[in-house]
Amino acid sequence: MTSEPTDAQLLAAHVAGDDRAFNTLMERHADRLWSIAIRVMNRPDDAADALQDAMISAFRRAADFRGDAAVTTWLHRIVVNACFDRLRRIAARPSDPLPEDADRSLSFASTRDDPEAAAVRSSLADEVTAALHQLGADQRAALVLVDLEGYSMEQAARILGCAPGTVKSRCSRGRAKLAVLLQHLKEVD
Repeated sequence: MTSEPTDAQLLAAHVAGDDRAFNTLMERHADRLWSIAIRVMNRPDDAADALQDAMISAFRRAADFRGDAAVTTWLHRIVVNACFDRLRRIAARPSDPLPEDADRSLSFASTRDDPEAAAVRSSLADEVTAALHQLGADQRAALVLVDLEGYSMEQAARILGCAPGTVKSRCSRGRAKLAVLLQHLKEVD
């Protein structure tokens, strides 16, 4: 029985010249990396660009991986940094996005839901996403990693390259800002 290679083994094989190892590693983590990119960037096109930048960076810098952290932590950090780089470039050259296709956002709703429930859920998700993007990139990244992706404060700190207390503070401040921004959604008794 052959066991699958670990992430570290795949990265080492890539560095040694195995043409398929890096692709296998990326396929293994693609969903989580995409999830982080889309939540930090908000727009799919920007997230795809940031994720592509991150993959190129990881491919080129694989030999520099020291093994101080898990390969997944290293990959997540590269994705977050690529997102921050892209957000800085976008801020330097702001533009108005094209309107989103309304049908597309509703297509993610479960086919079991009635159209009204899907529309309410889509509207709520849009409001929460808009509020999340009113936060600074540091607070948004911390909240995405801890509250949406389920990382511990320590894991998020390793990914973001800061102290766990900094992540805790960013999350706390970000949650406080979100509470104010989303206050109108609270049901009135």
